[in-house]
Amino acid sequence: MEKGYSDKAYRWNRDNYSSKRRFLDIWSFVLTLMFKLWLFNKSWSYPGGVTDAKKAARRKAQAIWIRNTCLDLGPTFIKVGQLFSTRADIFPSEYVEELSKLQDRVPAFSYEQVEAIIEKELDKKIPELFQSFEPIPLAAASLGQVHKATLHTGEDVVVKVQRPGLKQLFEIDLQILKGITRYFQNHRKWGKNRDWIGIYEECCRILWEEIDYLNEGRNADSFRRNFRSFTWVKVPRVYWRYASPRVLTLEYAPGIKISQYEALEAAGLDRKTIARQGAEAYLHQLLNNGFFHADPHPGNISVSPNGSLIFYDFGMMGRIKSNVREGLMETLFGIASKDGDRVIKSLIDLGAITPTDDMGPMRRSLQYMLDNFMDKPFEAQSVTAISDDLYEIAYNQPFRFPATFTFVMRAFSTIEGVGKGLDPEFNFMEVAKPYALDLMSSSMNGSEGNGFLNELSRQAVQVSSTAFGLPRRLEDTLDKLERGDVRLRVRAVETERLLKKQTSIQLSLTYAVIISGFTISATILAVNKLIWPAVIAALIATAISLLLIRLLMRIDRYDRTY
Repeated sequence: MEKGYSDKAYRWNRDNYSSKRRFLDIWSFVLTLMFKLWLFNKSWSYPGGVTDAKKAARRKAQAIWIRNTCLDLGPTFIKVGQLFSTRADIFPSEYVEELSKLQDRVPAFSYEQVEAIIEKELDKKIPELFQSFEPIPLAAASLGQVHKATLHTGEDVVVKVQRPGLKQLFEIDLQILKGITRYFQNHRKWGKNRDWIGIYEECCRILWEEIDYLNEGRNADSFRRNFRSFTWVKVPRVYWRYASPRVLTLEYAPGIKISQYEALEAAGLDRKTIARQGAEAYLHQLLNNGFFHADPHPGNISVSPNGSLIFYDFGMMGRIKSNVREGLMETLFGIASKDGDRVIKSLIDLGAITPTDDMGPMRRSLQYMLDNFMDKPFEAQSVTAISDDLYEIAYNQPFRFPATFTFVMRAFSTIEGVGKGLDPEFNFMEVAKPYALDLMSSSMNGSEGNGFLNELSRQAVQVSSTAFGLPRRLEDTLDKLERGDVRLRVRAVETERLLKKQTSIQLSLTYAVIISGFTISATILAVNKLIWPAVIAALIATAISLLLIRLLMRIDRYDRTY
């Protein structure tokens, strides 16, 4: 058996799956996780007493267990785990960190299965399609594996073949996950303020898109067109005659993995240049095209012998629409001016924040972040540190970072980490600064005045925007008052004093009635020579009399104080 894989992993290499077995495996995982979460807050479950260090260690161990179980459960859960690693607003940082480590290295399936899939999808046998075809794959992932081949026209290609039975596995697993999602949505604790159904639907959409190899081919073509003017970026072209929903044939583009630093040096390549070009390539994707590689880990980026960056695997791509880009610009200006209200409004418009009745705590958290970050020069900031702080603020708060924005932050952090590995002096923010300045200047209608004029115009726009927006804000406030959305709290000291005094007087009258009742009862019982019941009634009357005396003293104190 191949080292590092459990017995469960070998169940993936099949055309048929047992829905009953999957049901048991998946629910066993969920119920075990729920038990671990329940046990986490039980102090008696910690030998020697509970401490913060022990709780942190247990949460870390739970996160590792979740990652390993996702690997055992197969392709669906590897992908769901990767998607959940973008939800720092739901899961603690330890879970996010471990789930982000989920990689697609899994056991390969047999060459006989490869032959059957290609023949079924392309309606021809392998010898008719290819001059040569290597039976041992170059790489195997959770969704498929890649084989090197040569066309009859002489071009070297790679053939990506989808894992057998994958669609059936997704259908079984997603149906089971749908029931689990409904359970969590209706759960008294875990369903509160959580849109589990929405998260499930988003996962389904991304998963079905990623196993459609025709969609991946279209993504690769779009990505290649966006970099057609860049001589130092290479994107393998698609051979559409040899493509189907489960088979994709691409140009063979070998290279040195971008994280193999010694091999790059041995090839005579400049690591500093590669680090800078990697950052520039991603900034171009995000800011100029709005179409970016959402999974740029080192395995998906290589360097050719002449120093060009080679991108692979276009199944998971992100898109930023023009209106979203405008919203991001509004957020950028709010951050630049340390205006927490402006940032909050822009994030609500972007769908990154769910508005609540009381936005005060969120606004204070954001303002604290702005005050601390903006005290540092732009170039001195770290994307990884910023994203970590954002995730810390977002966890269990009304923040809802959409997957697109989290993919952006993760990609930036990955590129920054790779860049520092290539060049210890690499600074992602220094590379990004010209792009940010260009965006800000272009938003000012392309003005290229000096820094003073730009700052003056920016402040003028901000002041005028506030002034013109004031009537509208007043109108919105009046509308909210009419709808009952705004609640007013008025505190009158004199009214409070009178209410307290009136309440105390009413209580004293009640005490007086009770004392009278027990006194009369004690008298009647004593006349009838029932001594002990009479004594008990008298004691009760005495106790309540003491309470009455204290209450009368409090009423007298109200009068003297006010």
